[in-house]
Amino acid sequence: MEVKLYVGNLSYSTTEEELRELFAQAGNVASVAVIKDRDTGQSKGFGFVEMTTQAEAQTAISKFNSYKMGERALTVNLARPKEERSSGGGGYSNNRRSGGGSRRY
Repeated sequence: MEVKLYVGNLSYSTTEEELRELFAQAGNVASVAVIKDRDTGQSKGFGFVEMTTQAEAQTAISKFNSYKMGERALTVNLARPKEERSSGGGGYSNNRRSGGGSRRY
């Protein structure tokens, strides 16, 4: 079963191929994704690498967490499941009558 790793603090110029080559030193790489801004196509400075086994994932974490790639020290750890985003804004109510205070009419 593949194990997904979060890779943070990437240079904005890092390519998926560079990440694949680096993580291949720890074992078989199933997939690589550098996350990009939807509008600009610019890297967001993080990505995900899937290793084929738990052992390879642990090797990659111990080998590449704090590893200097260019001028940056990488952050590598197990990826957490994506959190559900709520579709509403935090506590904003469109009802004009909401809100405290007593009004006299």
